[in-house]
Amino acid sequence: MAKQQFRINHQIKAPEVRLVGDDDEQTVVATPEARRQAEAASLDLVEVAPNAKPPVCRIMDFGKFKYALRKKDRVGGKKTKASGLKELRVRPAIDKHDLSYRLDQGRKFLEAGNKVNVVCIFRGRQRAFPELGQRVMRDVADTLADISKVESPPKMAGNRMTMTLARK
Repeated sequence: MAKQQFRINHQIKAPEVRLVGDDDEQTVVATPEARRQAEAASLDLVEVAPNAKPPVCRIMDFGKFKYALRKKDRVGGKKTKASGLKELRVRPAIDKHDLSYRLDQGRKFLEAGNKVNVVCIFRGRQRAFPELGQRVMRDVADTLADISKVESPPKMAGNRMTMTLARK
C-alpha cells in the first residue's frame, strides 16, 4: 500500500480550493483566504483530495491527523482474525459450576464462528489418572455437541490434554 502524501499550507498551489468545515459544510474559496483562516485558527490547511476540481482541503492539526493515520494502520493489522482459535482451560478435578461457566464461554466462542481448543492441565499426581481428564473432555464435547463437532479428539502431550472443537 503506497503512503499517501498530503500537501499542507504553502505547498498547495491551486488558485482556489473546496474548503470542508468542521460541520462538513463545503465552500469554494481562494487558497490564500483558506490559508488565512487556518492561520487564524492556529491550524494547518491540508489537501485531502488533490485530484478533485477544485482540490478539497480541510483545516486541521496535521500532526494529530498523521498520528491518527499511523495508529489506524497499526490497529488495522491487529483486528484481523489470524486463526480464530480460542482456548478453554479446564482441570481434571474441576467443579461443576466452574465447568458450566467455561462451557458458556465456549458456546459464545463457537457461536461467534471461532474454533475452541479445550486444554486440560494436569498437575502433580493428577498425571497418573488421565481418565479424569478424559471424563472432563467427554463432558465438554457432549455439552457442546448441539453446536459443535470434535475436530481433533483428546490427545495427551506432557502435562496437557488437548481437544479441538469446531462449529457444525
